[in-house]
Amino acid sequence: MKIRSSAVGPPTLVDLLRHGEPEGGTRYRGSVNDPLSTLGWDQMRCAVLRKRAWTRIVTSPLCRCSDFARELSDKLTIPLTIDDRLQELNFGRWEGRTAEDILTSEDEHLLRSFWEDPLNNPPPEGEHLSQLQERVLAAWDDTLAMHDTEHLLLIAHSGVLRIIIASITCTPLHHLSRLMLPMASIVQVRVDQLKSGPLPRIIFNSDHD
Repeated sequence: MKIRSSAVGPPTLVDLLRHGEPEGGTRYRGSVNDPLSTLGWDQMRCAVLRKRAWTRIVTSPLCRCSDFARELSDKLTIPLTIDDRLQELNFGRWEGRTAEDILTSEDEHLLRSFWEDPLNNPPPEGEHLSQLQERVLAAWDDTLAMHDTEHLLLIAHSGVLRIIIASITCTPLHHLSRLMLPMASIVQVRVDQLKSGPLPRIIFNSDHD
């Protein structure tokens, strides 16, 4: 496919960065506002060692994302946008609990069902995946519209970034758990503006372009 030759303008590049390890380790944190651990700070700083020509940082308001975003924004002297719609899925009564803890409780079957099909088995008293999808993709579309042709760094959570990647790759929501995003990992998205409309694509090995 000769995609670049049919583009009507420069592309928009968005680097999707998951936050590093928060204090308290791995758990269903959701809207719990734990800060980054010392390891988490190191993970985030290492993730951005390679200099990229970012023009703006967009971040979730939760401090495990926004604290680092503010530090990097100040260091690079580039604008920072905080978007409340990029918060993690609210896990209801699982908030702040580990999977091991939930698996030894009355919610064991609910958690296993959530893993198998998160779309049709939301966390008890939590947010439905379709609600997460609605707000995250609205934020994504607005971000692309407002910052066309820029190179953005978007810092958010596993659930949020999975929604964006699933939308680009046409992955069904009930298969969302098949997308694995390690702490402080980066995925790059290139959005070409074609005559037929925007074409977003995932870029692999972008450091070697």
